[in-house]
Amino acid sequence: MKKLKLTKENISISLILILSAILNFANIRIEGYGNSYYAAGVKSMTMNIKNFFFVSFDPGSFVTIDKPPMGFWIQALFAKILGFSGWSILLPQALAGVISVYLVYFLVKRSFGSVAGLISGLCLSVTPVFVAASRNNTIDNLLVLTLLFACLALTIAAESGKAKYLYLSLILVGIGFNIKMLEAYMIGPAIYITYLLSSSITLKKRITHVVIGTFILLSVSLSWALIVDLVPAQNRPYIGSSTDNSVMELIVGHNGLERLGLGSKSNKGPNASNNKKDDRQMQSYNNIEISNDQNKQVSKGNSNGIGSELQNRDGQDNESVKEAPNGGMLGGGPGGQGGLQGSFGGQTKAGITRLFSKNSLSDQIVWFLPLALLGFVAGAIKEKLRLKLDNKRKISLALWIIWLVPEFIYFSYTTGLFHPYYLTMMAPPAAALAGIGIVIMWKLYNEKKWASWLLPITLIIEGFVNMMMLSYFSNNLSDSVRKIILIALLLCFLTSLILAILNLLSFIRRKNDTNLSDNKDIHLKKILLGISMVSILTVPFIGSSSAITHSVNSTIPTAGLELLSNSERGGASFGKERSDNGKNSKLLDFLKSNITTEKYSLVVPSSQSADSIIIQTGEPVMALGGFSGSDKILSLDEFKEMVKNGEVRYVLTGGMGRGGSSEILNWVAENGTLVPESQYKDVVSNDEQNVKDSNDIKNKSKNENQNTNSVRQDMGGPGGNNSEQLYDLKDESNILK
Repeated sequence: MKKLKLTKENISISLILILSAILNFANIRIEGYGNSYYAAGVKSMTMNIKNFFFVSFDPGSFVTIDKPPMGFWIQALFAKILGFSGWSILLPQALAGVISVYLVYFLVKRSFGSVAGLISGLCLSVTPVFVAASRNNTIDNLLVLTLLFACLALTIAAESGKAKYLYLSLILVGIGFNIKMLEAYMIGPAIYITYLLSSSITLKKRITHVVIGTFILLSVSLSWALIVDLVPAQNRPYIGSSTDNSVMELIVGHNGLERLGLGSKSNKGPNASNNKKDDRQMQSYNNIEISNDQNKQVSKGNSNGIGSELQNRDGQDNESVKEAPNGGMLGGGPGGQGGLQGSFGGQTKAGITRLFSKNSLSDQIVWFLPLALLGFVAGAIKEKLRLKLDNKRKISLALWIIWLVPEFIYFSYTTGLFHPYYLTMMAPPAAALAGIGIVIMWKLYNEKKWASWLLPITLIIEGFVNMMMLSYFSNNLSDSVRKIILIALLLCFLTSLILAILNLLSFIRRKNDTNLSDNKDIHLKKILLGISMVSILTVPFIGSSSAITHSVNSTIPTAGLELLSNSERGGASFGKERSDNGKNSKLLDFLKSNITTEKYSLVVPSSQSADSIIIQTGEPVMALGGFSGSDKILSLDEFKEMVKNGEVRYVLTGGMGRGGSSEILNWVAENGTLVPESQYKDVVSNDEQNVKDSNDIKNKSKNENQNTNSVRQDMGGPGGNNSEQLYDLKDESNILK
């Protein structure tokens, strides 16, 4: 066994991994359970093998989460071993983030050396969206880790021509498909094109390998879906967010065409013709803070106000309807929080500048994009890149750029359904090309040809990107943070300018054919480049580190200056742990005292009203319409049969979601026995309630990075306002019998 040597490289990568671990793990308790929809599903999955295999949202195995199983299987295993807690379900993503940093370092080092690898790993570790995704139970960084392993196998395959490594790479992509479906296929062009352009074996063999590999990919990708769809519907939970209770439709529909802006429920961008409904909804949310009088009206008639809007949100993504996040529901539309546009990526103006403009995507991924793109140009020049990939460096360049560019185009132009944290998929190729670019541009800089200008020009462009991001959030940052950023920008521009001047002097020397050595100031140039890199890394590091003290949005996790500026305005929790403890306590006490043999302790319109109860108690709560309430899972006759058989008794109406179950809820209201509110909720006088709701809504509209469940209380979640009514169907059960 080799002893670990204390070389500069080993010390450096160790420090980078420690930095990544600090950003991902430090004070992670403030994130609570993260996304409560997924957390409730994981809690249910730990309770029995059926729930585990089918990824059931609820302990009663009524409806599934709207995602494939692999990521949540990992979380459930961690929760089963370590005990169910916020920490245990966030741990896999945080670990995946740190391991991904090492893999990027290792992959880049294989082709371009340790310095490039170290810079790449450092860039990835401080990318804001990557850190935010690592501190949340959304599963995107588990997917990123899987795809990086696929890249490792692919590079070996392309270099050696050994088919088994290509097959392994595609198996890993298939596993990635079972983490987040079609999102995993975004790396497909990079894998296929890179392998086909490699030159280690004949083209005929490469094509044969690709064809066989494609069959393997599809087999692994669809294995779970086909097994689930073959199970009779009565023996498994309903497939959440599907229209026909099949995983295949979920793949093609909600997690497929809708992401491309082609599905009937897609959340289109601002220029889309069918976006009027979303605009009306966003306007509804933005009007919350207009006046106290209007707030009182909202609190009095919530079922016809905000609640009714939310109940008809059939077209929204299941990952984001819950709360008012950074760019979220409340104030998240145009002119929303901090003037940022859109809570969904597709709601922002499509175009080549989308990722750089002032919107909810602003400062999540842009930090190293100019460096990555110009770094590739430098690499292509240095390596004389052609269609024939005949060495490690060319293969690496092709892999990273073909991963990055299609995703950049997709996220820049799609009007489909995507969120800011999806941009974590771009973080590895951007970081890799940034590290490669710096090393190659430094070499070109010292060769004193026209390409030597790439380095100072790129550094200046990076400075302008940093300055642009600062301009979006400057007014909401503290003076100390603003001063640090301004100093970093000044140093970046100053060192870049000096590097440009030294380069110009070098050209003059060569032209005059003097005897002065171009290498006499090499040490100074290295110092200047080092200062420039530190300056470029400072601002994204500040944005990423803000997640340590200020909780990221649980439903749409983002970090960066956006999170920090919201926090400076009092919009984020500072070192306070999120918790559901104590919420719904009176309702839960009532159910515990009255439930006897019923299969489901409670029926609610959607998962919005169920997840916190499941997290707290593990009780089987039926989300009648799935996540958003729009799934048509049961017919009225089927529901009546369940009532007749004594499987359900108590139904909580109101709250979020009615679309797929309006007929059932109307029948419940007409035929059920209304339970006095004093038995299941704390009741206050109308005047006291109006004042409380008015103040709460006003405060929540200022707090754009808040706990999912606390927001849900203002919108009719369990334990919230008076729009909810609890009905007892015991008498109706006797009548039906």
